[in-house]
Amino acid sequence: MRPFLLAACLLTLGGCAMMPTPDPTQAWVDLHTSEANTLQAAKVDTSALDDDRYFQVTPGQHELHMFLQFNVAPTNIGPDSQGLERTCVLKLAYPEFAAGQRYNLVAGSIGFRPWAKLYDQQNQLLARAKEGRCGEVGMTP
Repeated sequence: MRPFLLAACLLTLGGCAMMPTPDPTQAWVDLHTSEANTLQAAKVDTSALDDDRYFQVTPGQHELHMFLQFNVAPTNIGPDSQGLERTCVLKLAYPEFAAGQRYNLVAGSIGFRPWAKLYDQQNQLLARAKEGRCGEVGMTP
């Protein structure tokens, strides 16, 4: 059991080590969602991102585009229905990203509707995302 726990800890630390170091001249946006959902960064303004695990942006105004993949429970669809996997593009505009600051982008869903909210380091709500289109997995924003 101990070798398994040691291996699990090392793998977890290794995954964290692969994240780049935040640039202090830019703002860093961490992505958070439940285990049942998948949230991926897609692009900033009109530029596609190389890494879908986070956003790093210059100070000022930006529009963040992300994918949220989630399951819709059969109870939200109708009698005798099966669950449905849904992927939606969300867009969040915020005018005041600050250099050296970390932000949290939290996302989830209620029934068929996705949502995402941007929080600062003091856990104050700064902005809410708008739902874009929903459909096929792997669509471009």
